[in-house]
Amino acid sequence: MTSIQRTAIVVLLALLVVFGIYKWGYGRGWGDRDAEMQAVIAKKNEEARQTEQKLSEVMQSKETELRKANDVIDKKQIDLNAAIRAGRVRLPAPSCVQATPNPTIASGDRNEARGQPDPAPHTNPDASRPSESGPSEAERKTLELIAQIAAEGDRAINQLNACITAYEQVRITINAKQ
Repeated sequence: MTSIQRTAIVVLLALLVVFGIYKWGYGRGWGDRDAEMQAVIAKKNEEARQTEQKLSEVMQSKETELRKANDVIDKKQIDLNAAIRAGRVRLPAPSCVQATPNPTIASGDRNEARGQPDPAPHTNPDASRPSESGPSEAERKTLELIAQIAAEGDRAINQLNACITAYEQVRITINAKQ
């Protein structure tokens, strides 16, 4: 073998050794990096679980508060319906003379004054006074529907307020971690 061949073999072996050491170190480095990343990921997962637990506690407390507020509204509606049925809640009687739905058109001479009195707004003279027996069925139904609409509005407001409060608490909790 000539010296050039020996030198080529030595250089080739040296390159193989260097490449082998590099490959071994590279693989070992990736293994170490993977282990570090798994540790960081596990830590972040644990933090995320704790944050989720805090957020679920916040949501459960808001749901409980909303349920209690809706129970109060239900109790008020039940009490109001009982008062309506008992006749303690009434629609106010009109205080002004109501116009007739189909007024008659005046005919005749404008210069001629009419000597007749204005017709009464109600055909029944006792119709403007509330009856002593309590509200009519139509008035009772109207009052119950008004109470139901008010209760639905209160429930919607409570739900919206609970949603806003829960959102704010979640936002604060999440932003505190960053």
